[in-house]
Amino acid sequence: MIGIDHSDLARFLAIARHRSFRKAADEIGCTPSALSHALRTLEERLELRLLNRTTRSVALTEAGEQLFARVAPAFLDIDDAIEDLGKFRGAPSGTLRINAARASAEMVLLPLVTRFLAAFPGISVEITIDYAMVDMVSEGFDAGVRFGETVAQDMIAVPLGPKQRSAYVASPAFFRRYPRPRRPEDLRGLPCIGFRFSNGRNYAWEFERDGSALTVEVNGGLTLSDQDLAVKAALDGAGIAFAFEGQVETEIAEGRLERILEDWCPYYAGFYLYYPSRRQLPGALRAFVDFIKSADVAR
Repeated sequence: MIGIDHSDLARFLAIARHRSFRKAADEIGCTPSALSHALRTLEERLELRLLNRTTRSVALTEAGEQLFARVAPAFLDIDDAIEDLGKFRGAPSGTLRINAARASAEMVLLPLVTRFLAAFPGISVEITIDYAMVDMVSEGFDAGVRFGETVAQDMIAVPLGPKQRSAYVASPAFFRRYPRPRRPEDLRGLPCIGFRFSNGRNYAWEFERDGSALTVEVNGGLTLSDQDLAVKAALDGAGIAFAFEGQVETEIAEGRLERILEDWCPYYAGFYLYYPSRRQLPGALRAFVDFIKSADVAR
């Protein structure tokens, strides 16, 4: 391989994942200048520029993108092979990296992970909160958690619990100032707290009753990209918020939030752990999947 050091490739992958020499250096445990020197050496041996870098940004060239796409899965396979050796030590080990939206992490993932870590002390878990659907392989994740309907068909998906149902809520003080909507269309004339996905798209609120489905583009002075913040804003009387039942059941029971249009709220498929189909699963991921599928977790 024209004298290419595998450690230089590992350093390149770290830089490409983070798009930052400093963050990559923190991961590897070296200095940014050492990383820069290693990258220059790699580029000189390949006779290709892999990164375009300025004082403010790092971006992959076309050649860098191709190398990253081809090499990253190979290094993951190496990591998997090392982690699979844990079975010879009698217990799974390694680090499990999961990408999840905040709602799924709070409602289903974190309680499972807490119990999982107690059962498998040799494994560590990293959860990254992100509303965007990411390329898990290139970003270095083992698995993700999202609604079943959003998981790509080429992924292996494992259910993480029951179906989820939407809930539209506002504070009692809000309904002393505004009329309570009777139909979804009534929301268009009321202050609603919008939700914006990380890709910039606004969420159109979804309703269903008696086989009839419709969506409503809501309006209001506040738009957020975090459902927990939307619930807090609703508690403060800022408007009507969209959430899931599990996120607001305590506030509703205590009378701090009131629910509307409950007979129009549909159920969703629920949250799923998903991961790419590979010949061999990393030991930590296999242990977590088996843990999820166990009868105790299923209940």
